Amino acid sequence: MSDYSTQLAELLEITIQEQASDLHLSNGHPPILRLCGRLFPLKKRKNLSSDDTAALARLLMTEEQYQRFLKNREIDFSYNFQNKARFRVNVYFQSNRVSAVLRLIPAKIKTISELNLPPILREFTRATQGFVLVTGPSSHGKSTTLAALIDQINHERTDHIVTIEDPIEYVFEDDQSIIDQREVHQDTLSFAAALRSTFRQDPDVIMVGEMRDLETIATAITAAETGHLVFATLHTNSAAQTIHRIVDSFPASQQEQIRAQLSGSLLGVVSQRLVPTIDNKLIPACEVMMATPAVANLIRENRIHELPLVIETSADRGMISLNRSLADLVKKGIVSLETALRYSLSPIELRMLLR
Repeated sequence: MSDYSTQLAELLEITIQEQASDLHLSNGHPPILRLCGRLFPLKKRKNLSSDDTAALARLLMTEEQYQRFLKNREIDFSYNFQNKARFRVNVYFQSNRVSAVLRLIPAKIKTISELNLPPILREFTRATQGFVLVTGPSSHGKSTTLAALIDQINHERTDHIVTIEDPIEYVFEDDQSIIDQREVHQDTLSFAAALRSTFRQDPDVIMVGEMRDLETIATAITAAETGHLVFATLHTNSAAQTIHRIVDSFPASQQEQIRAQLSGSLLGVVSQRLVPTIDNKLIPACEVMMATPAVANLIRENRIHELPLVIETSADRGMISLNRSLADLVKKGIVSLETALRYSLSPIELRMLLR
């Protein structure tokens, strides 16, 4: 096993040095890095056998995690590598062989400006109550954006912040605030259970890593209504789709009430994509919807399909459509037109914007 320990350490060092976003360990392939969205096999390394991947994955897990992996056939957890870097790890079976993907979590939490996020996002960190949703596809920087928002509060306000994550990714250092980070399976049984218990923990700010079920969504909305500032993520592609997803999670008999609750508690939705730049980096393109009275009315009256038009015509209120964000990146020469069209949800509209 010591040979495997050396091999694992070397692979994690390479991942850190190359600033790769992910390391893939899969049977029949050499180790593979993801750099700027593209996969690059480490060609000087031999192809991994099923024994190799199983042994490397086992080294990443505690005994308790390993038993849970064998029972559930997959597992998410975080791994601290020699205090140099943290990784979010997913180990799973495929064709009855073990594979693993390790996502590198940067040690330093970047600021909103360092991440090239819209400055209007700072408004959400100044609120004392309400619901903020950061959405987008998987692996497009939602956790990093949330960490930037939470850390800004940490440096500016004397609050009690409780995060609920699976697994814990960024580790915060208390500054002005007290931050309690709770990991599902380690510190609590579920998102919903942890969220319910926060009401007795005197929090000012609550961060929910992911809203996976109806109970978690309902409790998060209630927390936002009852005087807390709540941040959460969802895997949706736009602000309108996010509202639909939340409302549609509930039985038809409750949907009118949920729309009313959302219209009163929502502060905004940020929907982001990480887009490859001309010089092979990644930059966020963001749709930002602020909860103005007009937005609240549309949600309450179930006219959610009209939200994109409100976003498009409310730049003076800090709102940004995804196409405007993409068009701005093209005009500045940061992103190519072809790339922007590929990431747009409405390419024809984007072409018109750029004329």
